[in-house]
Amino acid sequence: MDIHNRNKRLYPSSSADTSVGSNQRRKLSAPPMNLSLERSEGSLLSEDALDTDDDALDTGDDLDASIDGIDTPDEADSLEMNSEEAGLGAGAASGDAAAERRGEEKGDDRLWRSVVIGEQEHRIDMKCIQPYKKVISHGGYYAEKNAIIVFAACFLPDSDCENYNYVMENLFLYVISTLELMVAEDYMIVYLNGATPRRRMPGFTWMKRCYQMIDRRLKKNLKMFIIVHPSWFIRTLLGLTRPFISSKFSSKIKYVHSLQELGEIIPMEYVHIPPSIMNLFEYFEREIASCSNLADLNCKPKPD
Repeated sequence: MDIHNRNKRLYPSSSADTSVGSNQRRKLSAPPMNLSLERSEGSLLSEDALDTDDDALDTGDDLDASIDGIDTPDEADSLEMNSEEAGLGAGAASGDAAAERRGEEKGDDRLWRSVVIGEQEHRIDMKCIQPYKKVISHGGYYAEKNAIIVFAACFLPDSDCENYNYVMENLFLYVISTLELMVAEDYMIVYLNGATPRRRMPGFTWMKRCYQMIDRRLKKNLKMFIIVHPSWFIRTLLGLTRPFISSKFSSKIKYVHSLQELGEIIPMEYVHIPPSIMNLFEYFEREIASCSNLADLNCKPKPD
């Protein structure tokens, strides 16, 4: 009887509102509960609560119903969460890989320059050609606006240096791209061949490729190709290239045997002459002077 009254007090019956549709749930008012730990009426530690039979406390069906009603993540949600975690992990991994690649590029310690030659993009390893960049320079102007381009063969790398072909390939691209930047209208090239040992002479293939890669505009605007201190080797090399070059280009080649003769053709104010060539020029001047003195001595009449 007590259990019945207690249940009746805990779960009072409420009349259903007939005006509410059958598809709506009935609202039950929650009974007041005392959650204090004192042994008072209605508290969890009251004697009536402690004397409750096991059958009344058996709420297995209610627990099953309430557990089924709890919203738990389904498999799709768990898969979505796993995929998001995997995506975050992959993003972090890719970020680490990108950082590692940046570190490798930084550690590579190379300086690259992108140039366009003949409508094709090339990359130049500027670090490997750093010691040889003096091979081409701007020598000022003649006739007010025509450029003088100086090519000093003595600054070319030795043929027995490490990675010679790789260095010459990048140096070739550097020379061609620099020539296109320096030249706007008519120009001339001064090729300083003096004081250049045989091991630094450019090969036939290299010179042929230079000619073929030069833009048509540059070939047309070239007014003169002056070779200073020509050796038998450079003469032979140019003789071999004649079948591959035009007759117009061949007619622009001029041989000059001294710096003094060069100064009669172009202004020398801004032309950089390497010290080795200056030393060679001074040596030739001394030799010429001594030969002249010898000739004067031989020409003097002998005393009777």
